[in-house]
Order: sequence, then C-alpha cells, then structure tokens
Amino acid sequence: MILTFDQLALESPKGRGTVLLSGPRKGQEVYRHFGKAPGTPHSHTKPYVCSKGRKFKRVRGRRASRGYKN
Repeated sequence: MILTFDQLALESPKGRGTVLLSGPRKGQEVYRHFGKAPGTPHSHTKPYVCSKGRKFKRVRGRRASRGYKN
C-alpha cells in the first residue's frame, strides 16, 4: 500500500512494519546536462541555453552567433 507521510503517521506512528522507498535520484532534470558535450554525435545531453525560441533553436551549431559553431 502506498501512503503519504501524514497518512503513514496516522496509521503507524512508531513506523513498525513499514518500508520507506525513494525513487531514482538520477531521474532528476539536472542530470540531463551531464555527459558527452551537446552537439557531438550520439550525444543526448541537454545544452544550457539562455535563449529558447523559434529563431534560436533552428540555427544552433551552424552559426557562431547562435550558441556555438561546429
């Protein structure tokens, strides 16, 4: 049975017969930015980009003025 902490406190205040589980820590969004450099072949790393939009996304990697140039 899955309970929230307040439900767990009401059901068993001492915590007897309970098991606490935590999800994967590497599932957090921040870990998407680590790994092979973004823009290199077979890299699924998310780049840190200030400007996100139609005209910025399209040309990234092709012009030096739009983030970087390969």
